[in-house]
Amino acid sequence: MKKLLLFAAIFSMMLLTACGGMESEEPTENKDKTGESFTIGVIPAQTEGSMEDAMEKLQSVLSKKLDRDVAVEVYPDYNGVVEAMNYDKIDMAYFGPLTYVVAHEKSGAKAIITQLIDGEPFYYSYIITHKDSPWTSLDEMLKNSGEVDFAFGDINSTSGSLIPSIELKDREVYESEDTHSFKSVRFTGSHDATALAVQNKQVDAGAIDSAIYNQLVESGKVDGDQIKTIWQSEELFQYPWAVHKDTDEETITALKEAFLSIEDTEILDAFGANGFTEASNEDYESIRQAALKEGIIKE
Repeated sequence: MKKLLLFAAIFSMMLLTACGGMESEEPTENKDKTGESFTIGVIPAQTEGSMEDAMEKLQSVLSKKLDRDVAVEVYPDYNGVVEAMNYDKIDMAYFGPLTYVVAHEKSGAKAIITQLIDGEPFYYSYIITHKDSPWTSLDEMLKNSGEVDFAFGDINSTSGSLIPSIELKDREVYESEDTHSFKSVRFTGSHDATALAVQNKQVDAGAIDSAIYNQLVESGKVDGDQIKTIWQSEELFQYPWAVHKDTDEETITALKEAFLSIEDTEILDAFGANGFTEASNEDYESIRQAALKEGIIKE
């Protein structure tokens, strides 16, 4: 009987110790999740060149304004940033317009800032071709679509895939990578890869972000004299910086103030920008409608 009572007492102590351990660990788990560090995920604007120095400067600017450690992480592709936000791995993200719309639907991400290009928060989707091609317009090119090797960029890109694919579907020459009236269709994975493929005559035409294209030409990475634009979309609102849905208003205000104050050309050049301005979810309604039309998101 004594042994039984002793065993019961030991067992009770073990239970109390375990419960006490779980209670003491809970604040640590919360701290890990909502600690002082603030993490930002960034999509690479281009595959060529390093963004490392610019991102270190951006970290410094934001760390001072937020009075906390800020880490900027460059992700290898668009979808990686969406998933990072969806699984609470990051507090803020630099998205393409389409990936922002997807992230907003999946995780409630909220756009707060975008960049200015030549003083405007807009850019376009271009379809470009080599200067030696016989076409001066998209209509002319599509008359002989069966002779055209066509390139999109990243499949999750707004200007490199979504908007031009809708245009080509409306013209009844494209349905998917496997169903189309072109000689061939490929996805290069990035805007600069598309520009170089056109310049080097690896493809006959390709879709690209206008702002990134201009940046590539200005930096000398692409020879603009070798390329001509044969189609331009309507205005698209620039790439948004969006925060996690649980971000408090004080932090949002501080982030806006920090971005609006940035004048460092190395930071701005990394995004092809000359400044930043405020943005909201409503600015991306046209992209949301395009994503709905393509079945990328659902009502």
